Amino acid sequence: MARQCMVTGKKAMSGNYVSHSNNKTKRRHGINLLEKKIWIPEQKKWVRVKISAKALKTIHKNGAASVLSKAGVI
Repeated sequence: MARQCMVTGKKAMSGNYVSHSNNKTKRRHGINLLEKKIWIPEQKKWVRVKISAKALKTIHKNGAASVLSKAGVI
């Protein structure tokens, strides 16, 4: 599975390292991706997801069942 958030769809972006002499070489900006087991009380089961830290904050705010169902994970 790709290093991509299952809820927000975020993935790594590309950019440049820029040296003092203004030479540019490619680099990747990774995302803060976490592998979590989240308890869904409505269905009484655990779900294993790869989510970004921002998506985890959204789950804490809005509830696991509503966020994961909108994303199509459950």
